[in-house]
Amino acid sequence: MSEHWSHSWGVLGHDWAVNALRESLRNRRARHAYLIAGPDGVGKETLARGFAMALNCMHPDAALHPCGECSSCVRILSGNHPDILYSQTDATTGALKVEEVRGLSGRLSLKPYEGHSRIAIVRDFDRAAPIAQDALLKTLEEPPPYAVLLLVAEQLERVLPTIISRSQLIHLRPVDAGTIERVLTSVYGADPVHARLLAGLSGGRIGWAIRALADPDMLEGRTGALDQLEALIAAPRVGRFAAAEPLSKDKPALIAQLELWQTWWRDALLLTERADVPLANVDREQSLAEVTRYLSPEDVLKALQATRETIRLLNTTNANTRLALEVMLLDYPGLR
Repeated sequence: MSEHWSHSWGVLGHDWAVNALRESLRNRRARHAYLIAGPDGVGKETLARGFAMALNCMHPDAALHPCGECSSCVRILSGNHPDILYSQTDATTGALKVEEVRGLSGRLSLKPYEGHSRIAIVRDFDRAAPIAQDALLKTLEEPPPYAVLLLVAEQLERVLPTIISRSQLIHLRPVDAGTIERVLTSVYGADPVHARLLAGLSGGRIGWAIRALADPDMLEGRTGALDQLEALIAAPRVGRFAAAEPLSKDKPALIAQLELWQTWWRDALLLTERADVPLANVDREQSLAEVTRYLSPEDVLKALQATRETIRLLNTTNANTRLALEVMLLDYPGLR
């Protein structure tokens, strides 16, 4: 296990990022703050955890850090290491609140209990309002010598330039479908046909594919969400407004559903423009082709832009969730 962890850090599909961080440790050039960005499920938090393990690994041979076997590595993997701090988003709004950021910054200033470094993994940093992001500036500008900040974010445009300029940016790109398929079959023993489907649906998000393999309900929930979208396109205004009420009750779940709908509209745009690009929702090709027979590229682009704008509003403002959703649905085309 030592050799496996020292080589990959448990990270799949992002060897370049692991190698860059490993080289910085070898040359004693590790930074005090990193910003790991990329789509949901692409492996950001896995990379952050692997780096934390490498920083605090207790194996006597530094070339084998992280070993994955020492007490420090095992506890970091289980989430129970006293020197590894994790942020928590608000359960109701999904936002990273300023009080949470300030508390995390205060705990980070304490000396390590037992490790070489005290490390904060700040999840969903792009869901923090500017005032909450500002709360980290003092720590970024005057970090304690033993402290390391690992900021994790999906959308870089939601992160303040002052934060980005003071952090080492690591931007994880989607993993190619062939690599995901090989990982699912060789590492997780997936059926080749099922692995190929999940790799295509993942959109390069290797973590999503692994979770979907372990949890069949994820695919069922996705199917229901896309069925609902196609039904709404065919529904009159009154039907769309009726659907907005229950959808708006759970904001984090709604944002996740809209992000899925965004991939459907992207596929629809590719079809209406006859673009020679693989679809993200490969299992919906038939229904997409049927619906887009009645839609123009302008119809689809307007719906895609409306979906993106609604996601942005819900993530970055206090806009009324139901009202924002109703406005979006009004911008969706109907079937002529």
